[in-house]
Order: sequence, then structure tokens, then C-alpha cells
Amino acid sequence: MTIKIGITGATGRMGRMLAETIFKRDGICQLTAAIERQESSLNGADMGELLGIGINGTTVGIDLAAAITGVDVLIDFTMPEATLSYAALCARHSVPMVVGTTGFTDTQVTQLHAITQDIPLCQSANFSPGVNLAFTLVEAAARALGQSADIEIAEAHHRHKIDAPSGTALALGDVVASVLGRELSEMAVYAREGRTGAREPGAIGFSVIRAGDIVGDHTVIFAGEGERLEITHKASSRSAFAAGAVTAACWLAGQPAGRYSMRDVLASEETGS
Repeated sequence: MTIKIGITGATGRMGRMLAETIFKRDGICQLTAAIERQESSLNGADMGELLGIGINGTTVGIDLAAAITGVDVLIDFTMPEATLSYAALCARHSVPMVVGTTGFTDTQVTQLHAITQDIPLCQSANFSPGVNLAFTLVEAAARALGQSADIEIAEAHHRHKIDAPSGTALALGDVVASVLGRELSEMAVYAREGRTGAREPGAIGFSVIRAGDIVGDHTVIFAGEGERLEITHKASSRSAFAAGAVTAACWLAGQPAGRYSMRDVLASEETGS
């Protein structure tokens, strides 16, 4: 069965990459809705033409409500406020949802989970298979070194990213904090300036770079006496994120209601389930 996929933020960089990935998996999935904000000058354009591959027949629209009956699963990489609106519509029509949006407040996360409690929801800070492997490596390192090493997380993204630290950096911090049996909010240090004094034991420091067209770099540092372990992932293209999100969408379409992550998707692929 061909999975019918809808995307939001369709004409942005991530949206175009998602559309291109879906087109390349013809026979497995199909792009049936490409949603943009109302003020976009590209509303009505054909997605295939925008990508330079010829007319596809899926045009950019502003009304998800009008298109959602033709969608098996929705992929959303937009803004928290827009995601919550799209989630309410998906819940109303029992459409599974893949969410890669970051920058949610704690209240917005609670709202999203409440809205989507009766549909399958796959939410991850990062859909790259490499990053999700990095989560596993960081978890192992935290178990071995977390009590003795100073831990820092450094991330870099393009100049247009509006939230900081990145969702992936925070997710990496959550992995470490969970291993240590604590909440990240108790351990995180997001800024250092001036006479800060010595480093607090048990802290997780975050460093942020916003510059140029950096797609996404993340490094977790475990610094001990006489040695340092660094686990780094660097993305050179959004194609890895798009491929992971489309894989997650195709998998999610067959799942019962519940909350999932990209790690669940990858685990099921490993076991063939």
C-alpha cells in the first residue's frame, strides 16, 4: 500500500527536502498535501516544478483542513504554535503525525501530548539515524563516565535558527541527566559570562553557535583528569533528517495510538517488526 503523506512548511528548505525524498520513494509513499502559511507567495505552485523535476500534480495550499482527508500521515517541521494547530486537526481526523518541530515550552509539550493522545505521534528532536545512534553512544558514555567527568554539550546551526540550544542538544542533555537520575533543568548551565567562579560539580554546560549555513553540528564532551571523550555528529545536508522523517511517517501509518520517537522506528527496523 502506498502511504499518502502531507507536509507542512512545504516550500521552506526542510519542506522541499521532504518533498524530494517522498518523490524518490515512488510506490512506497506519495505526496498528497503540501501546506504553507497563508501569506506565502508560492501558494498554488506545483511542488514538482518548484523542485525542478516537472509537474507533479501536488500544489502548495494553505488549508490543511481541506486536504487532510487525503492524507495517511502528516509530517510537520514548523513552529510550536503552528504545530499545535495542525495537531488538533490531525487528532480530529485520526491522522498520525510526525513532529520534528523544536523550541516548545514545557506547557506546549504538555498541550501537544494531550491533543494527540488518541493518535500515533512520532516526535523527535532529530530524525537523522546518525544522531539517534549518537544518543545511544552518549547514554553508554554517561553510564561509564557521568559521575567522574565534566560534561559539556556544544552545538552549531545556521544563522536563521531561532531557538537555542537546539532541540537535539537538549535531547542529548536529557539522555545524560536521565542516566544520572536527575532532571536536566537541575543540571543545565546555558550561559557563562564574567567572574563565574569554579565549575559546579554535576553541571551540564551548553555552548551555542549561530552562523552561516551550518546545517547542524553537535558534540558531547566528557572531560576527566588526563583524558577527554568527545562524541560528535555533523550534518552536511538536511537529506538525512528528511529521509529519517519520511521513514518514520511510513512506519507510523501502521502503528496504534501512542507516543513514539525515531529510536522506536530504528529499533523496529533492526528487528524487522
